[in-house]
Amino acid sequence: MQKALITGTRGFIAHYLIKELLFHNYFVIGTGKNSTPFEINQANFIYEKMDFTNKEEVSEIINKYKPDTIIHCGAISKPDECELHKENAFLVNVTGTINLLQEAAKWQSFFIFLSTDFVFDGKKGMYKEDDERSSVNYYGETKILAEDEVCKYHYKWTIVRTVLVYGKSLNSRQNIVTMVASALRKGEKLNIFNDQIRTPTFVKDIAKGITTIVIKGATGIYHISGKDILTPYEIAISVADYLHLDRSMINPVTEISFSQPAKRPLKTGFNINKALVQLNYQPVSFEEGLLQTLEMP
Repeated sequence: MQKALITGTRGFIAHYLIKELLFHNYFVIGTGKNSTPFEINQANFIYEKMDFTNKEEVSEIINKYKPDTIIHCGAISKPDECELHKENAFLVNVTGTINLLQEAAKWQSFFIFLSTDFVFDGKKGMYKEDDERSSVNYYGETKILAEDEVCKYHYKWTIVRTVLVYGKSLNSRQNIVTMVASALRKGEKLNIFNDQIRTPTFVKDIAKGITTIVIKGATGIYHISGKDILTPYEIAISVADYLHLDRSMINPVTEISFSQPAKRPLKTGFNINKALVQLNYQPVSFEEGLLQTLEMP
């Protein structure tokens, strides 16, 4: 049985990815900083405490399991947090990746790194895998630096970039769809950007895409996102309309009118032709993803 080790187990994408890999009969080692046991009770899943910024812990766990594949989902992914706490963002997003790569090399593990559309400056949008990277915030900068380290890895590696992932929350963490739904149900007003363009990604699609990469042993860089091109404001309006809630509670704002510590790229979104052809990647429409996200349990 093939062994896959995942970092950031309690994160949104990792949670769905674990279920997908278990479905395909992988032995999955979920890891995270928290020592509390993880809530998946299956024979071919085990949870281990591992802080990937700690070289000794990384060495202990990777040498214990000798994973065939390592999927690095763990990161500080909030742009404002990275901007305000740059030293910690570098430690987690860059140094942590280097720690994992060094130990992975001892067993020649297939290394898969989860990255972001924020490695691009947002000047043109619909980016291809080989487009030039240039970030407008420190989060994106740390991801570029980490990508560069992955590209130096002497064995099989893949970088998976994705965009604005949404879907049904499995814990307290929110994404744009669930956050808007929760606020509107409470009658809270929202300020949502209408000058940014994205191709939002349904979480089950990214989990399936990464699993396909694992199964096929596909290497290189892949852009995996949805097909629909939407602004965050359009996403929020779709949520309001689907739930028959008051869309007037959603106020469109722009970067100029609503400031944040970290600048956001205006136009990202991905050209996903490579994934469509090489991985047979077939994302659902945003309409279908929205339905699956907001349907009753």
